[in-house]
Amino acid sequence: MSNVRAAVFASGTGSNFQAIMETESLACEVALLVCDKPQAIVLERAKTYNVPTFICDPKQFASKAEYEQVIVERLQEAEISWIFLAGYMRIAGPTLLQAYEGKIVNIHPSLLPEFPGIDAIGQAFKAGAKRTGVTVHFIDEGIDTGPIIAQETVTIQEKDTETSLKEKIQKVEHELYPRVINQLLQSK
Repeated sequence: MSNVRAAVFASGTGSNFQAIMETESLACEVALLVCDKPQAIVLERAKTYNVPTFICDPKQFASKAEYEQVIVERLQEAEISWIFLAGYMRIAGPTLLQAYEGKIVNIHPSLLPEFPGIDAIGQAFKAGAKRTGVTVHFIDEGIDTGPIIAQETVTIQEKDTETSLKEKIQKVEHELYPRVINQLLQSK
């Protein structure tokens, strides 16, 4: 077992969380799942893997700084050194970014800088793009603007639907993200 303790942040179904958890020889221990949605399916997945969860609903806080301060305190209690965002639908603010500078990584379903923000797959599909892909990047204060770590292209074929494109992208995400996590942690 690795001595690097990581947290995964997720808001939805947690398919990338599951892919990370199913990776053999992962270079870190996923010691905490942070979720901002009390009804998210990812919470059930975390139970399956016996990963402790921290549900932190931003609606319960007066400001983003207060919300993130509570998360940072919980991360520090759990001795977390890396954060991997996996479908976490919030923009990290200064409180989180300063506490974990250079240690927060995100996965995004496009070839950034193309199609940043929400519904990147839909954006690419509606734009008639011939290709899109997956980007793993460090986060900064912008929306999907941090330094790129790795990218992989996905070709959009004439027969693709938005659903089939999403499936192709998720397949790439589930292989690329754990591999990049291992490369990052083994190089430190």
